[in-house]
Amino acid sequence: RRFTFLKQLRDEKQWPVVAVDAGNQVRRFGVQPVFKFQRTVDALKQMKYDAAAFGRDDLRLPAGELFAVVADQNQDGNTPFISANVALLDESFTPRYRVVEAGGQKIGITTILGDEFVSQIKSDEVPTASVADGLNIVWPKLEAEDCDLYLLLAHASLEESAAIARQFPKFDFVVTAGGLGEPTHEPEPISNLPDGSTTKMIQVGTKGMYVGVLGLFPDASDKFRYQRVPLTDRYDDAPEMRRLMKGYQDQLEAVGLAGLEVKPIPHPSGNRYVGSESCGACHEDAYDVWKDSAHSHALDSLVHPGERSDIARHYDPECLSCHVTGWNPQKYYPYTSGYLSLEETPRMAHSGCENCHGPGSAHVAAETGDEDVSEMEILARRAAMVLKLEDAERRCMDCHDLDNSPDFHDEGAFQKYWDQIAH
Repeated sequence: RRFTFLKQLRDEKQWPVVAVDAGNQVRRFGVQPVFKFQRTVDALKQMKYDAAAFGRDDLRLPAGELFAVVADQNQDGNTPFISANVALLDESFTPRYRVVEAGGQKIGITTILGDEFVSQIKSDEVPTASVADGLNIVWPKLEAEDCDLYLLLAHASLEESAAIARQFPKFDFVVTAGGLGEPTHEPEPISNLPDGSTTKMIQVGTKGMYVGVLGLFPDASDKFRYQRVPLTDRYDDAPEMRRLMKGYQDQLEAVGLAGLEVKPIPHPSGNRYVGSESCGACHEDAYDVWKDSAHSHALDSLVHPGERSDIARHYDPECLSCHVTGWNPQKYYPYTSGYLSLEETPRMAHSGCENCHGPGSAHVAAETGDEDVSEMEILARRAAMVLKLEDAERRCMDCHDLDNSPDFHDEGAFQKYWDQIAH
């Protein structure tokens, strides 16, 4: 959708566009995030991004893998990654700033990684400096370029981004990755700036759900104009990005869970998953409700997706974790006896009863007599499987988070959706 939007600006409106990104192409580390970073950098290149910051989680990936991706882009002389205070392997390999000419205007851009995040980098292969030290070197060089607009891309908290603006007040805008939820509708003035400074802050939001468009009109009385644009389904998927996504999913399928180093671990309870059919042997009414719900065929939407139907995603741990039974929904790994594949563990396909109530092996063993336990223990095991309604909303949000189910977070939404599966 973002590429489609950029095409509209460039091709239909004939606007000269300078595309920038405040960093964090991935949000965790491991083999899959390395694959994702590679594909995302390919996407940034195809979308003709002019500048991008390194995010905290980007820099948790192996430095050699990062460098290989960035260096490959740099062979064409157009790596988007620049930074005033972070480099890969050697400072000479990472440009400190960039000056872009577009529409007869010179735009000076640099990026920083906030000091809070810099302190978390432990790798000797990622040379770092404090924000102040980095910008004290870069700003005089950037200022000497005599640009019409100066942008600082800050991968930092809102508070630190504002503090940087006060310390280096000649940037026109600070584009920050900080903040939660929806970004602000307009650039915000920054309090306590030195006299004469007019720096404003632009929030980008999370997961690329919005783009911010800053228009530069040098001859107008209102030199800068801004619009926050939600990337809704009014923008079609760009075919170039669909091909990248298909290649990424094919790559995940080819290496499998073992190649992704995704290994099952025992559930913290010590119990094992038994499958919803085992639950249905006694809990017939609840099972019938489940069978009539979307949960009972959750995996189908990955195997045969109605949207982006040519891109199956049932080999992707980040998707599987909420569409099958027996996975950690936020950390993307299976528990022992949870789903592995349609061939190996068909009973664990779809989002079953145990995703909410917990693995049921101990409860089932007590009820069927496979384990000889006291009546008190039987009652205790039954009680352990009960999910109280006041706790259910929090459990639901493990999967129905803001990124994947924004409607679930509207006022009164939980009751609305609970009514559909009440049992």
